[in-house]
Amino acid sequence: MYGSGFVFIFILVVNVIIYESTKSFIYDDADSVPSAKVALVPGASVFADGSLSPIFLDRIDMAISLYRSGKVSKILVSGDNSTVIYNEVNPARLYLMSQGVSETDIYLDHAGFDTYSTMYRARDIFQVSSMIIATQSFHLPRAVFTARRLGIDARGVNADVGHILFKNNMREILANEKAVLELLFQVKPKFLGEAIPIK
Repeated sequence: MYGSGFVFIFILVVNVIIYESTKSFIYDDADSVPSAKVALVPGASVFADGSLSPIFLDRIDMAISLYRSGKVSKILVSGDNSTVIYNEVNPARLYLMSQGVSETDIYLDHAGFDTYSTMYRARDIFQVSSMIIATQSFHLPRAVFTARRLGIDARGVNADVGHILFKNNMREILANEKAVLELLFQVKPKFLGEAIPIK
């Protein structure tokens, strides 16, 4: 009984800390967020035909808005390319180019398997010091919290366009605890490698 009570309190406290400490760094639209060098797009699922899932597409479209408005000059797309047959980031690159984003302004992180790895690699591999994270409201607090705790001057902008399910919000409740533990124990991502500075 005491154990379950402790777990409940831990979950509650972690979620309150994450939401309260990040709300001043989260913005509702591209116009209101301060400028940064890089827009970071966390990966999401891609369909078998190579098309982007609605959630991923909304994130990419927000990054394009930031790019077109001059809020950022580069876009870093992170995602899962762990097998030959599954690749989240290259379809995103093709879509960005089809929308007029210069290929030289697009960077791809093929080993962004989760939010923590994405932020860690953005700092250590791509040497990002300031960025705007383009993702949905359910994901923004954890993404911004993780990035800022890793020393990145990160802000987030809401990419909601109505493709959010109840399970997305419920998943975040426990994902927040995982993020705190990864930060606490300074976990290293599965893959690091040579630096690819975003210029």
